Amino acid sequence: MILKLRNYFFAGILVTAPLAITIYFVWIFVNFVDSKVTKFFPDFFFSLPIEVPGSGLLVFITSMILIGWFTASFLGRIIVRFGEKILSRVPVIRGIYTAIKQIFGTVLKKQSDAFRQVVLIEYPRKGSWAMGFLTGSTKGEVQKITKNETVNVFLPTTPNPTSGFLLFIPKRDVRPLKMSVDEGIKMIISAGIITPSKKNKKD
Repeated sequence: MILKLRNYFFAGILVTAPLAITIYFVWIFVNFVDSKVTKFFPDFFFSLPIEVPGSGLLVFITSMILIGWFTASFLGRIIVRFGEKILSRVPVIRGIYTAIKQIFGTVLKKQSDAFRQVVLIEYPRKGSWAMGFLTGSTKGEVQKITKNETVNVFLPTTPNPTSGFLLFIPKRDVRPLKMSVDEGIKMIISAGIITPSKKNKKD
């Protein structure tokens, strides 16, 4: 009887914990956006009799859609090009703006392949393997000074895959995996607790 109750308890935890944690982080995100966005709009935008969670997020999304619609127009493109031309003349700001624009352009473009494939590399020593993401072929000055064909591999940290290291590795030393990028991210976030199904694993 006690064993059954124990199993039921852990089954309940298994069902409710992921949902509760997800709702918690979504709630934090919505409140964070609300607290930041509402500062930039007049009070009458949010003059409702009751406080509605997510109203700031809704205004933010609507604003981004309207800005995107405007910049897609002829006048909008002219204004954007003019603004970028001014920024390109400022030494320090030019580098920061260009880098950020390229990153967002890569991540947000349709069918983004920013993380193209999950790979294994020998790191940090021979015989020890680490999971990373192939982000492309090495080009420019870095490729010129290397002796072999080199690829870019992002090596994320656990449990936060948004931070990590950029490594330039000879293509022949990279072992591609069959698992999807989503499965690789889940495995990293869970510190290896969640692994892909056998049908996706490399034979």
